[in-house]
Amino acid sequence: MRTNTTPQPLLGTASKPRLQDDIRIYIACLAAYNSGHLHGRWIDATLGEEHIHNETRAMLAASPEPDAEEWAIHDYEGFEGAPVSEYTDFATITALADFIETHETLGGKLLEHFNGDLVDATTALENYSGQFKTIADYAQDLTEQQGTEIPSNLTHYIDYEAMGKDLETNGDVFVLETAFDELHIFWAH
Repeated sequence: MRTNTTPQPLLGTASKPRLQDDIRIYIACLAAYNSGHLHGRWIDATLGEEHIHNETRAMLAASPEPDAEEWAIHDYEGFEGAPVSEYTDFATITALADFIETHETLGGKLLEHFNGDLVDATTALENYSGQFKTIADYAQDLTEQQGTEIPSNLTHYIDYEAMGKDLETNGDVFVLETAFDELHIFWAH
């Protein structure tokens, strides 16, 4: 039985809170690390590239090792599956954080799906069809939106689950799951 007939707004436009409040990176001093000391700092990635640079310089200046210059990202939180590596540049970190802050868990899932490509993730948002409980709900909604009238005596014979799976298998749509019974459907073309 269908539970959702209307596409829901994008996450980030609703009042649903993110599971992780902070989007941050842990920058480690490599001179200290190579000398057997843990020295670094958690930095809020949403405050901009300049903030991250300033915090990194301050962390290196406070290093237990003299003349510390090299750093690496050793940990991160709140990126919701978006790829972050040891040497991801600060401009990219800030852009990823801004996208996730705006679009919450769905933004992270999009970035994960597109391997961190912000252009592809943003383009996908333009092709967003909505949030549904199941792929069958989406197929039924799509059928009804197209104005197809199904006689009431035939409605139980239509396999909306198969229709939805065909849409996904054929590459017409892609589906991201952000929680149990929370599927986000995007047109792939």
